[in-house]
Amino acid sequence: MNRIVGLRVGVILGMALIPAASHWTGHAQQASGPGVVDPVSGATGKNSMLPSTGLSVARRRWEAGSRTAWHSHTHGQLIFVEEGRARMQKRGQRIVELTVGQSDYTPPNVVHWHGAASGEHAIHVTVGFGEGASRQNPVTEDEYVGRTK
Repeated sequence: MNRIVGLRVGVILGMALIPAASHWTGHAQQASGPGVVDPVSGATGKNSMLPSTGLSVARRRWEAGSRTAWHSHTHGQLIFVEEGRARMQKRGQRIVELTVGQSDYTPPNVVHWHGAASGEHAIHVTVGFGEGASRQNPVTEDEYVGRTK
């Protein structure tokens, strides 16, 4: 099980760097081509390691019905569900439920909330790109269940 969790976190971090690549510059290119295998990573083809400065990774268990307040991240956030059923919403959009293995990316400065579904806990891993977050109002019960005024 720990190997699976480690693999999932590794995949998450790898996926996290793709949308964040435009935020970082000054990286060195690896000199490789088709059929040439990098002795360290085992990768083939031209690729480059990007700095991970500013990345924050958190793994959190949410009991059924628990959630964050409305908030945003200056450089965006990736959420990956490891266990259970998560629930999230971006302001002005419908509520989305994510299950094991599913993920969602919230772009920079998009107000959203996330937590567990009402009848089941969730464990999710979040990857934040850079520092800076804006906390806002708590998510009301009506908002959590999708009742609009």
